[in-house]
Amino acid sequence: MSTITEATAYLVDLEVETVRTDAVQSFLKQETIFVSLSTTDGLTGLGYSYTIGTGGTAVLALLRDHLLPRLVGKDARNVEELWSDLFWSTHATTVGAITSLALAAVDTALWDLRCLRAGEPLWRLAGGYRQQVPLYDTEGGWLHLTTDELVAGALASQKAGWPGVKLKVGKPRVHEDVERLRAVRDAVGPSMDIMVDANQSMTYAEAKRRAAAFEAVDLSWFEEPLPADDVTGHVRLAESTSIPIAVGESLYSVSQFREYVAAGGAGIVQVDVARIGGITPWLKVAHLAEAFNLEVCPHFLMELHVSLTAAVPNGRYVEHIPQLRAITQSEMAVVDGHAVAPDVPGLGIDWDQDAVDDRRVG
Repeated sequence: MSTITEATAYLVDLEVETVRTDAVQSFLKQETIFVSLSTTDGLTGLGYSYTIGTGGTAVLALLRDHLLPRLVGKDARNVEELWSDLFWSTHATTVGAITSLALAAVDTALWDLRCLRAGEPLWRLAGGYRQQVPLYDTEGGWLHLTTDELVAGALASQKAGWPGVKLKVGKPRVHEDVERLRAVRDAVGPSMDIMVDANQSMTYAEAKRRAAAFEAVDLSWFEEPLPADDVTGHVRLAESTSIPIAVGESLYSVSQFREYVAAGGAGIVQVDVARIGGITPWLKVAHLAEAFNLEVCPHFLMELHVSLTAAVPNGRYVEHIPQLRAITQSEMAVVDGHAVAPDVPGLGIDWDQDAVDDRRVG
């Protein structure tokens, strides 16, 4: 037995490391929700999830008032059983962001325990396909940046050996987006991947028009062009363009991904481990994508996604947006344009607990 003896949750606020804007919002701060689970075999697992500025206290309340009390006395090895019990105990609030984020904080703590108990790193225990994954940069592509800044950022990534960059789109006029994209393509040449992200800002008609204008730039994908619940619109858009349509960061259940991939609305799957409810459902989505011959390029959380993307055969890219440096003692390793999954037991995130405690809210 590995019985859970203590389950606690707390909230930490992290300021953004740089100004981040897209077509609909700004990244205000990272509300980081931690869950700590201690067991009778002397181990403590630490898991987390996040918001980009709102809702963190609601996630924390759900954990403290409803989810964590159900864990004490349970066997931490039974990850599927515990995930299912917590999910169904809060079924009236699922499927949705607050519950999924709370589940993720618990589930990642359980996987941390699983890896510590086995003495294995997450990338191997979750599948073990390979240790290094190609990396693309988003930090140099925010919507408020000038064209010259976009070009400079892309060239810096290329010089560092990174195979791709992502640029935000959604300027008021089509020509503005096109001119920015063309400037970057001309600067980096044909061998570098360029992705774009509209952050759900467009109608179907506008997204179709912009996709047609973007085709000549040779994009690797067009991310979240439409509201995430518009499955039909994404299917129609995918049928109208040669640019792969990327979705997933705003989907909160395995079944939502099933609807997308079965209908043909997703060319790239961007499942987010926090928003899907943890590692347990993340792997199910990754394997679902593999069954449909689709690649996985998860959203954000590079420190955790590097291990998960390395674990599965259809993991294509890790997104570079560093946001944990203020509360960790080391950074994700990068070698020749590839993110390297940590090879130590557990999730592999080297937390600075003093820095974490200093930033606790309440």
